[in-house]
Amino acid sequence: MPSERKPEIALASGFLPGQVFSPVMAKQYRFELDDLDLGQLLDGLEARAESWNKTADYLRTDDMPDDELFLIEECSDAEEADGIAEHYRSIIGKIRNQMEVQS
Repeated sequence: MPSERKPEIALASGFLPGQVFSPVMAKQYRFELDDLDLGQLLDGLEARAESWNKTADYLRTDDMPDDELFLIEECSDAEEADGIAEHYRSIIGKIRNQMEVQS
């Protein structure tokens, strides 16, 4: 189950008592990359997701996975690491979906 990204919030206007908060829309970007660059980008995102998964596993068990050394990511707990890994996997999924549409 993918985690929902919480929208950023901002004051509707000024800093007055009782001010209403409203969601801030994320800005969308479009990029053009050749297939080699896109492959490199996906490899990098996959490596980051894997690093966060290993961090979550380490925080849960206090054991290095498969006696493998890796850099433990900085976070509060295993659940936060899982969420960050899932966010990377979500980005990967979006990119792969767009690749499929354009194939």
